[in-house]
Amino acid sequence: MTFERLLYVLLLATSWKRNVVYANRSLVYNENPRDSQAFYRQMLKHLTHHIAEILFDFAKFKKLPRDTQSYPYKKDGTLYELAPGSKEVLLKMREGGIFLTAHYGNYEAIGPWLCRLGIPLKASYIPLKPSWLNQLVESRLRSVNGQSYAVNARSPRDFLRLLDQKQLFCLLADQDSRVASAEKGKLLGQDVHVNPLPDFLLKHRPHTPVFVCWLEEYRQLKILHAKELPTENGAIATPYNCWLENRINENPALWYSWTHRRFYSCKPQPYSKLE
Repeated sequence: MTFERLLYVLLLATSWKRNVVYANRSLVYNENPRDSQAFYRQMLKHLTHHIAEILFDFAKFKKLPRDTQSYPYKKDGTLYELAPGSKEVLLKMREGGIFLTAHYGNYEAIGPWLCRLGIPLKASYIPLKPSWLNQLVESRLRSVNGQSYAVNARSPRDFLRLLDQKQLFCLLADQDSRVASAEKGKLLGQDVHVNPLPDFLLKHRPHTPVFVCWLEEYRQLKILHAKELPTENGAIATPYNCWLENRINENPALWYSWTHRRFYSCKPQPYSKLE
């Protein structure tokens, strides 16, 4: 696609987030700049492909079958499948719970697919600025059949209310948490601060199931994986980070949080030259 190629060239030419990626790769893998450059190019190719798909071909995820028994499903040359064991998990997700996701692969496509499967998804996003852009994104991307699944919950009471209403509360959980109540954890061998909200919700609703999903993609095949994570002493941070590490190890170039200062609050030194 022309747009995809042009966007790739533009991001590469402007060195978009390159130094952040280099700093993360050096910290985690002690990687030299030459290897980081090759990785950076590979990651940009994946990223621009997914951006193009979101902008120009996103409607296909909003028209997928509702019945899990309809899969595998083929449309316009692409085969859509549910991974082994995922059908049972997806049916359980219809009863609500906590859904933790990450900036991995085409994670935006998972939302409309889950909604089409009859899952009562409510995803928490920080509103974009300006407000017209936020409205555009919510109406064009984060909605199915004219109903937005984005929610701007502002307090712990709002989050608990969603769980009590049997909604599936979704939260991106792979970014550096810089709030005073952040939980401590490990990711890719590094100390990290993680969002305390999932553990807070589990403390007050201890029997709430926690789910993760991810897309496995090939040229004309898309496989939706759904899994329920076990909690560890009533907490979810460690099982979630273990799951995320497995995804990153499968294909590091699909984890777009390399472009974020993921380890900053625990180890700011690698990013000091970027200030």
